Amino acid sequence: MNLDSVVKYHFAKSTQINDSPRGTSSDTLTGTDVMAAMGMCQSRAPLGYSAFLGKMEISDNDKKRAVQLLTQYGMSKCDKVAALRKLDSNVKAKVVQTLAKFAFKDYSRSAAGVERCECCRGSGFLSEKRSTGKRYCTVYNKGHGPVGDAETDAKIEEVKVICKKCNGKGVVSVACCKCNGRGEAVHREETERQGVPVKRPCKQCLGRGYERIPTTKALQSVSAIAPSLTLDIWKRGVKPFYEDLIAQLEREESFAETQLKRVTSNIAED
Repeated sequence: MNLDSVVKYHFAKSTQINDSPRGTSSDTLTGTDVMAAMGMCQSRAPLGYSAFLGKMEISDNDKKRAVQLLTQYGMSKCDKVAALRKLDSNVKAKVVQTLAKFAFKDYSRSAAGVERCECCRGSGFLSEKRSTGKRYCTVYNKGHGPVGDAETDAKIEEVKVICKKCNGKGVVSVACCKCNGRGEAVHREETERQGVPVKRPCKQCLGRGYERIPTTKALQSVSAIAPSLTLDIWKRGVKPFYEDLIAQLEREESFAETQLKRVTSNIAED
């Protein structure tokens, strides 16, 4: 049993909660076995298990727990970075927590995900000033009726228009704009040479299928907390630390899956 199988137990479509269909396998897991395996996996690999459930939108509590556990991991490693070691303890904790939040967001991204449109800030509309043009009105002379038309000055009014970037949705896709989330692109030279379509990993997203969160966004957030963290300091020491937080989530997820497979295999044997 792997972590992907855990998701269906949180969105069960029937009362049969088994890892494999009944009567077709000798190591069928009962609902009690599955619940016990999940509990043991969460105990042995708390960060990886919570991070996976949070990434799959199973639970908001798991998201918060994953960020909390990742922050604890970051606090145990941050003193190896000179720029972070020199910070005040309270400021250091806030910086590491902010980096942990950004790391979890980057880890949770997928080609099917969306994010708030920065152009309209999620509203779907933009304010635009437009000229209403010149207006004409009829001038009346008392006792003699209308004597002609008079021209008034054009007025500037503020109107709302649909945001072109998100088309009024307020969110935009994070899928790679080059491969549209497929992670692969056509290799034109090889295609022309061989005469058949040849694909290779997309150079824009490196085969991921989605755009990562720019590290400059994380820098902007932490520099607001600690102004001493400049761009040069970020590149030299803090950015590698931030990348390690993302990698740690991936390592912990892999460890959680290994533990879940080990637990379920032992239960099946018993």
